[in-house]
Amino acid sequence: MPANASETGSRLITLLASLMLVLQLLVVVQRMLITNIRLFALQSLLLASIATVVAFAYGAWHVLVIAVLTLIGKVLFLPWLLERLVRRIKIEQELRPFVNMPASMLICGALTVLSYVVARPFTALERLGSNTLGVAITLLLTGFFLMINRRKALTQVLALLTTENGVILAAIALTTYGIPLIVELAIFFDVVVAVMVLGILVFRIRESFDSMDVSKLNELKW
Repeated sequence: MPANASETGSRLITLLASLMLVLQLLVVVQRMLITNIRLFALQSLLLASIATVVAFAYGAWHVLVIAVLTLIGKVLFLPWLLERLVRRIKIEQELRPFVNMPASMLICGALTVLSYVVARPFTALERLGSNTLGVAITLLLTGFFLMINRRKALTQVLALLTTENGVILAAIALTTYGIPLIVELAIFFDVVVAVMVLGILVFRIRESFDSMDVSKLNELKW
């Protein structure tokens, strides 16, 4: 592996990972569902690009499988499926998150700092762009925060998907350039099936309660 190719790849990965973090923060402040879905698709495209750079710059060709699956599943198929669902249920935005947008940004800023502090001891394990693991942990934590903060079931599905992007980024950021391929494939297809099932549940919740607000599930009685 030429040193120049490795250095260029590292810088490119750092740039792409930083853009993934920016898109995650935009998802936090964005209320329009269609826009959130497209931001997720763009974030997934950046993840596929990182996997492609890793494959070519570091010779980890098995990571190309993840790049292709991410492109097909999370850039094309799942956004199409979720946008179709949004148009069917005719609810276009998240109106009342539990925490308002300024407070959400402060919380996500604190989670970002925490992520970089947590990732610092593992710097020696990173062979990709600097701070890539910190970005991956940030995606995980902010994804969990979005799942807690949002009322709409569909935005919680998107939060789950961005969290999974963080898991994959963390896997390819470490020295092994990814967890074993069979495990990566299992995780990917589990997420796809989970989203499809959740999509059906979202539609049923909408039909039953005329809303996607998951807090209304508390009204269910035996």
